[in-house]
Amino acid sequence: MDDERELLVVDPTPGAHPAGAAPEIFVDAVRRILDEIGEDPDREGLRGTPDRVHRMYVELTRGYAIDPDRLINSAVFDVGYNEMVVVRGIEFYSLCEHHLLPFFGTANIGYLPRTRVLGLSKIPRVVEMFARRLQVQERMTTQIAEFLLDRLDPLGVGVVVEAQHLCLAMRGVQKHGATMVTSSVLGTFRSSRQTRDEFMAHLDRDLRR
Repeated sequence: MDDERELLVVDPTPGAHPAGAAPEIFVDAVRRILDEIGEDPDREGLRGTPDRVHRMYVELTRGYAIDPDRLINSAVFDVGYNEMVVVRGIEFYSLCEHHLLPFFGTANIGYLPRTRVLGLSKIPRVVEMFARRLQVQERMTTQIAEFLLDRLDPLGVGVVVEAQHLCLAMRGVQKHGATMVTSSVLGTFRSSRQTRDEFMAHLDRDLRR
């Protein structure tokens, strides 16, 4: 799985953070933050923190470095299937761009093929590509839907995301357990109530045996 992820990463650019030793400016910034909150950046437990934080942000923002064309690659198939495709419960982790705190949950995706379908393993990859960036949930939901509409040319796309936000639970109003639900419906998922209702029914259905 990790090997496949590496194949999707483009050559590092100014917007795609390469892995490796933390740049001096990053180390200095983390040390200054530690000092500002009253910590000693030179104590044993914190000496390696700037490098660890750098590696963490490289991993958590790897979505910037994903090449969408390599992500899709040859995984679009013309199979003549024209019924709804739904993938539920795709776990994701992202960072809120307002406070740099995590939000996490599940994405549920459906589309109505015109002629082409996307390989199953690629759908969670699409979610991860947009989740592994500084995000707001509303934009991420729309980005996933618009990407699938553009790449697959389906009759319609529906995306529903449910997530918990640590910026809501850990700070401010501190409301633990609250979840946020966002949706984006395009094409026939927007224009046809029957199609939209079918998608929502799939999300509500208990598939456990």
